Amino acid sequence: MNRLRELREDRDLFQKDIAKLIHIDQSNYSKYELEKINIPIETLHQLADFYNTSIDYILYRTDVRKAYPKSIVNEKTAQMN
Repeated sequence: MNRLRELREDRDLFQKDIAKLIHIDQSNYSKYELEKINIPIETLHQLADFYNTSIDYILYRTDVRKAYPKSIVNEKTAQMN
C-alpha cells in the first residue's frame, strides 16, 4: 500500500481533507497517492509535519515511521522568528 494512503487512512481522513490542508485539488492529491506525479518538496515537508513522520518514510527510504528529532539549528531559527 502507498505510504501516503496508509498515513491518511490511519487518521480516518479522505483525500479531499488532505488536499484542502495542503491547498491543492483532490485530483492532484490522488495522483500523489497513485505515484503518477512527483510531490513538490514543500508539500513533502507539510505532509511529513502533519503526519509526524519523515520525508524519508513517505518516500520509502526508511521503514521507521517516527519523525526525526528536530535539529538544534531548526530550533534556534524558529526562536529567532
